[in-house]
Formats: sequence, C-alpha cells, structure tokens
Amino acid sequence: MFKSKPMIANFTKLTLQSLYMATATLAFVWSAPVWSMSDEALFQHARESYSVKNEIALSEDAAQLKSQDYLLAPYADYWLVLLKLDHFDNSVDDNAEVQAFLNKSVDLPFAERLRGEWLKKLGKQQNWPLFFQQYANFKREDQMVQCYALLGHSELNDVDISSPVKTLWLTTADLPSNCNQVFDIAQKKGVLTIDDVWARFRLALQEAKLPLAKIIASRLPDIDNASLKWLDRAYQAPQTIFDKKTISSKSRFGMEVNLFAIDRLARTNLDAAISSFRKTQNGFDVDNRSFAWGRIAYHAARAHSPEALDLYLLAGSGHLDKEQLAWKARAALRERNWSILLAAIEEMQPKQQEESAWRYWKARALKEQGQVLEANAIFSPLSKERHYYGWLAAEELESMMSSPEAQYTTTDNEVSAIASMPAIKRAFELQRLDMRWEAKSEWVWATRSFDDKQLLAAAEYAARQKWYDIAITTADNTKQVHDFNLRYPTPYRDLIKSSAAEMHVDEAWVYGLTRQESRFMHYAKSGVGASGLMQLMPATAKWAAKRMGLSSYSNDKIHDLNTNIEIGTYYMRHTLDLMNGQAVMATAAYNAGPSRAKRWMAPKPLEAAIYIESIPFAETRNYVQKVMANAHIYAARLGKPLQSLKARIGMIPGSSKIDETEEDNE
Repeated sequence: MFKSKPMIANFTKLTLQSLYMATATLAFVWSAPVWSMSDEALFQHARESYSVKNEIALSEDAAQLKSQDYLLAPYADYWLVLLKLDHFDNSVDDNAEVQAFLNKSVDLPFAERLRGEWLKKLGKQQNWPLFFQQYANFKREDQMVQCYALLGHSELNDVDISSPVKTLWLTTADLPSNCNQVFDIAQKKGVLTIDDVWARFRLALQEAKLPLAKIIASRLPDIDNASLKWLDRAYQAPQTIFDKKTISSKSRFGMEVNLFAIDRLARTNLDAAISSFRKTQNGFDVDNRSFAWGRIAYHAARAHSPEALDLYLLAGSGHLDKEQLAWKARAALRERNWSILLAAIEEMQPKQQEESAWRYWKARALKEQGQVLEANAIFSPLSKERHYYGWLAAEELESMMSSPEAQYTTTDNEVSAIASMPAIKRAFELQRLDMRWEAKSEWVWATRSFDDKQLLAAAEYAARQKWYDIAITTADNTKQVHDFNLRYPTPYRDLIKSSAAEMHVDEAWVYGLTRQESRFMHYAKSGVGASGLMQLMPATAKWAAKRMGLSSYSNDKIHDLNTNIEIGTYYMRHTLDLMNGQAVMATAAYNAGPSRAKRWMAPKPLEAAIYIESIPFAETRNYVQKVMANAHIYAARLGKPLQSLKARIGMIPGSSKIDETEEDNE
C-alpha cells in the first residue's frame, strides 16, 4: 500500500532500539509458517500481528488469506491499512490508495471507522480540501473528527461555526484534546464569551467534575492555583464554607464556590443545606438564589423529602434544567399532586414533554382531574407503542393487551436468503471466533436497511443459531410487522422452569429479569463484573452458594448455565422474601440492593408505577420498568392467567410494613 521510504535512508535513522524491534519482528514472522496454517489459525495469526503492530507479518497474512478466499480476509486488509496509517505522510499516492481501499470496502462495517481515522490524519495535517471532501461522506459520530471540521472551517473562514462550537462547549463530556484548539480560536474571536466560560464552569461543578472545572477556570481572568483550592474544600467539606465564611460570594468566583458548596451539602445533608442557605441567601442575587434553591429542591426530590415541592416554590420557574423539572414532576407524583405535576410537565421543553413517561403521566394527571377526553387523546396513540408506558396506557383505555400472538412467521426461504448473505456469514464467523464486538457491528451494518420481514427472518436465523441477544434486538426493531415469539424467546426452558418451581418464584418474572440482564447470552459480563445468564456479582454468587449448601462452588462456575440459574433464582427468592413478596421492590433490590429498595418506599402505601417512576437511579428505574413489562409479556407467552401490568406491579406497602432489620446482602 503506502510506498516505503528508501531502505538506506531509513537504516541510517535506526537506533539500537529500532534494530531490536526489527529483529523481534523478523522472529515473529519466521516463527509461524503461514502457508501451513488453516484459515482460522491464519486469521488469528493476523490478529496477533496487528495487535503487536507487525506490519510485515500482517502483510503476508493478509495476502495469504485473500488467496485462500477466506470470508474474513477483508479484516486483515483493514488492519493492514490502519497500521500503515501510522506512517501516513499525506502524499498524493498515499491518499489515493486509502481512497481505493474505501471504494472497494464500501459494503463493510469498518469502512467508516477507517474513513474516520483517515480524517483525523488529514485534519492533523490540515489538508482541508481533501478533509472536507471525505467529511461530506462520513456517516459516524466522532468528536475528534467534528473538532477537526470546526477547526478547518475556522481557518478557512467559510462557515459560521458559532452555534456548533457553543453546543460542543456547553457540555461536561470528556472531549478530545484537539477540541481545545477550536475553543482557543473561538474564545479569541469572541465566539465563546466569558459568560460562556462561566456557564460551563458551573456545569462542571454541578456534576462534581473538579479536574474539568479547573481546566475551564484557566480560561478565566484572575484565578490562580490558590483560588482553585477552594473548590477542593467545597467538595470535601462543604459545611465549612458556610460555618467559617472564608470566601465571599461578592466575586463571581466566590459566588460559584458557595453555590458548589450548597449543592454538595444538599447531596449528603439536606437539612444542613437548607439551614445554611437560609442564613446566607441574602448575600446572593435573585438569579443565583433561585439557582441554589433549585439545586436543593432537586436533591430533596431525589431523596423523597416531603419538603421537595415547597423548595421548588422557592426556586421559582425559568431556572430549572431538564433533570430538575423531571424530579419536580416526580416529587408531585409522590404526593399525588396532579396540578403541580401538570405544571411541571408544561415547564419542560417540547422534546422532553414528548418522552413516553411524561406523556403517560400527563394523561394520568388529566384523567385524575376528570379531563377524560383530553387524557384519552394522549393515551390512545401511546397505547399503540410497545413498551412499559404503552402497556399502561392501553390499560387506562380498558383495552388490556391479550396474549401477544406472533403477527408474522417467516418462511424457511426467507431465512435461507438471510443466511446466504456474505455479511451475515461474516457476522457469525466473527461470533464463532469470540470477536463479539466486530460480530455485532457486522450484523448491525448488514441489517441497517432491512424491512420488517427481513428483520424477522434475520432474527429467526439468529435465534436458530442461539445468538439470542442479536435475535431479540433485531426483532425489537420492527415497526409494523412483529413476532413476539422472537422478541420474547424462552430458551433454557427446562432449567428455568425447574429452578423457578423449586424456589417458588414466578417463571414469567425469572424470564423477564433474565431477558433484561443478559438477553440469554450466558457469557455476558457487565462493566461492574456481574456475570452469566442472570448477571450475578461474584460476591453475591459466593454468598448465595454458601447459603444454598453448594460446597463445591467456585467463581469459575458463574458462567455455568445450571449453576447460574440456580443461584439467580435463589437470590430472586431471597429478595422477594425481604420485600414481603412485592416483586417490583424485589426487582429493584436485585439491581440496586435491598436496602435501597426499602429506602425508596413512602410512609404510606404507594402505587407501584409511582414508586418505580421515582427511583433515584435512572439505570434501576429503567431496569425495573423493563423487567416488569417483560414479565407481563412472558406470562402470556407461558400460558399463565391473564393479568394487567398494573395489577402485576400492584401497590407498594408503607415503609413501616417492611422490617428494616432483615438481612441485606448488598
């Protein structure tokens, strides 16, 4: 591909370390006679060559794989191009060869990733004509590439970049280093004002991202390292900021430190935050006082404080962000204050109001206030959406969903047509080789333009191959034609049915939870270490195994199907017992721990849908909704007695009904 530099010129630049690396490279090549390898072994050798950046070995592997017509040979070519990009010199020949490779790889999922890497090289070298030619065809989201595009436009002065720069600036996301070049230019040109810098500084503090806040502060005048130490004090001991009154709120920086301290204090000691701010609020102007009460109210709502709505009154309107408004609505729900709930939803931006949660609760509030026609006008279209809020909306219309029969069954010919596609074959070969990320990328790319019937045929083929997570996800993507057998499969039925019966737990609930945890892929592992079909944490599995009397248990058995299901259903039974048989709370406990599930109760009985909606952790809230909706569907799939979702989730008892001294294995 890219032309090599003259050997003599290169050799004169070699250091002893370079010679050592060259020797190691040759040793690697000679150690494996590629002509004697199977396709799979040769491909694995190519992967290893790429991982150690051995371009010579990879080049030979790629050529051999291509000559053997191995279906994954294009991946070796792709890796080779990536390695050669390391010494890309922006010559006409180099660019032409990259373009040629992209042209022949247009139907492969890695083409856009390669284009992205090429764009980064072009941007770094400021080859703007070719950069923007390629950027016009770029179909991925990549912030580094985006920042190079903004940098190019700022240097060419051909496009107004004010709006996209400000949008990028007013986030707290970790951004690539080249974005700072854009921000430097934007600040110098006045596109980013000092007020914009202060706004992002506040956002960073609001999310307790101190390193980012300090970097942003370097763009502000008259703030030195000594000043920045106040941020550490406000983070570590916020109460002392108010007790000692050591930093004045008269300066803008001092104001931000005090606001940060009150925010930090409200997270951990709400009463202290309220008391401290009442004493000092006169030192804040109207806008900053409103901001502080808004932050206190937000933390009060997440802590389910009965004072939350009163605190929101102190905050006023017009100063609340998306999350604060959501929690104002949730605080109103906990109090069943339907008028404040409606007012909070009306304060939201149109995009937030269109979220399924707020459409459902707006309709519920209208219905509770006797505005049935207005409520049904919202419930009716929502009831046609196939998710948790859609099922609840359908039940409000008294059109409880009957058993979800499969609406379309694919033919063998349709499945065979999918199976014969080269991209689908590559996806399964990658999956077989445990290259799961690449396998899913290949699958998503292959099915990106499928119609509903093709999606169902693809899902059926994946299900037949026991690639259940892909089968479910693919079937879930249909818009008009559906097959609920594919969306809600019942693999491992004998094991799950037996364990559910032994532990006296609802089999539909077990299936609903397992579908959400792992999509029935036994090798699944979460970012926090949960493993197996039912996503058990190692410590929890060990604890449960001991209580079950599984003396031979060891952590290497966590992926064993039978063992994982046995322990998982045991732990479901355990959480159910801790929660006095309330499945919603037990589901929350399975995800976030029993003590938290208890902490989220109200003093008086609470509709379970409201309990779920007011779970402070978004991950757990979504998890419980999906598990219970799954269980609702599975009950029909498994031939259980028909029951509404609202009846299934039921009521949450008052907090006095659950013994806080019960064992809690978090």
